[in-house]
Amino acid sequence: MSASADKQELVSVNVTRLDKYRFEVDFGDGLERAFADEPAPLGEGTAPSPVQWLASAVANCLAASMVFAFARYREDVGALQTAVTCEIGRNDKGRLRVIGLDAQLTLGRDPDSLEHLEPVLRSFADFCTVSKSVEAGIPLRIAVKAEDGRVLKQA
Repeated sequence: MSASADKQELVSVNVTRLDKYRFEVDFGDGLERAFADEPAPLGEGTAPSPVQWLASAVANCLAASMVFAFARYREDVGALQTAVTCEIGRNDKGRLRVIGLDAQLTLGRDPDSLEHLEPVLRSFADFCTVSKSVEAGIPLRIAVKAEDGRVLKQA
């Protein structure tokens, strides 16, 4: 593991197989345990799949990064909604892979009421540890929209 920053942080989880393709995910530190399962026909689809966990991590981090970016200007983005879709395809060996991610963030407030909207739209994704890390290997497209559907940013 390497990082360009002086200080490194380690984050770990433990995953234990329960049966078939169902696993318990232990985040430690007294946090509630979660579960993962593959969809049928391999698993039974009783919990989020690893691909759904990936989408969740990217969506959550992008949303938190936008909240952080607005908070720097003492503004609140409101009930922000973030959706991430993973495109699954096959590589040259025929193996399934996540070949693209589409993220859509929908602001919870009228964008005209957000005084610092433009600088936030330019910078918020740079604060996202997860999406920037994933983007190094998987194409990521990000769109930010107003509640009325207007596209405010697309990259």
